[in-house]
Amino acid sequence: MKYNKLFTFLTLFALSILLMGCATSQTAAEKAEKARLIDEQIENLDFKFVANYAYPQGYQPIHLTSSYDVIVAPDTIKAYLPYFGRAYRAPMDSSEGGIKFESTNFESNVQTGKKHGEWHVTIQTKDTSRPFTLYFHLWNNATARLDVIDHDRQSISFQGSIEER
Repeated sequence: MKYNKLFTFLTLFALSILLMGCATSQTAAEKAEKARLIDEQIENLDFKFVANYAYPQGYQPIHLTSSYDVIVAPDTIKAYLPYFGRAYRAPMDSSEGGIKFESTNFESNVQTGKKHGEWHVTIQTKDTSRPFTLYFHLWNNATARLDVIDHDRQSISFQGSIEER
């Protein structure tokens, strides 16, 4: 009798935990709407990339605890990212560390990827102190990867997410 009550209690407890976990997940319609909004933001070059990890060449991945981002708008690119790696030419001003710039003169190219919900965005700045090339690999589930090429430094990659501006 005691065994039967304990078994019933544990079964009900496990089912209640399972049902609470299922109640917090998004429905398929909510996921589809979110994916549609992200696709629209990418097509219009109107999104914010928030970096969570940095992947410098020849070093271990670094978890970023501060808020680093790249804001992409149709007329402006604003980047505020850290830099880890080798610099081939040191900046004269010590405040120029990291990848910090604002550009209003740039070329952009938006292409769909091979898989559904995948995007490739390339941005080349023309009005910064040194040219930057940003390669975004974006997915409509809000995950993203960014490769930054600077001719004065080793390239660096970032992993993060896409957020609304």
